[in-house]
Amino acid sequence: MIERDEFIRRFGGVFEHSPFIAERAYDQGLVCEPLTAKGVHAALCEVFRAAGSDERLGVLRAHPDLAGKLAVAGDLTEDSRKEQAGAGLDRLSEAEHAEFTKLNTAYIDKFGFPFIIAVSGLDKDDILAAFRRRIENPADAEKADACQQVEKIAEIRLKALLSE
Repeated sequence: MIERDEFIRRFGGVFEHSPFIAERAYDQGLVCEPLTAKGVHAALCEVFRAAGSDERLGVLRAHPDLAGKLAVAGDLTEDSRKEQAGAGLDRLSEAEHAEFTKLNTAYIDKFGFPFIIAVSGLDKDDILAAFRRRIENPADAEKADACQQVEKIAEIRLKALLSE
């Protein structure tokens, strides 16, 4: 069986800046070997869904703005940097960057957490379209959507980590 510290080292960042999810999954005996993306994802999502509302909100708030200040400053996690670059968010025109900044600000003002979307397979136009559509959602629907996106991001990261 994988040791606790090794499991947390490998999977503690799958949910952005939220190692408590990997810690609890391990401590609750939800981790089974062989480690597969599907199995680890199920364990981590079970913990995420069982977490308190404030903890889930903390996970949402741990995500960076898309094409935001952290990206400009180069302070994203390596996973976030690669994901945003893969969607072309590191190559925005000045006007596109201004639109992302405006939408990020309005979204955070409305919902209290950054816009979250699994960008894998999307380009900047797809992301902007989703951004414009989802900013119109009611708060409870958008929080549920953001949580689903967090789980999807975790799945993509796990598949990369476990080469599946």
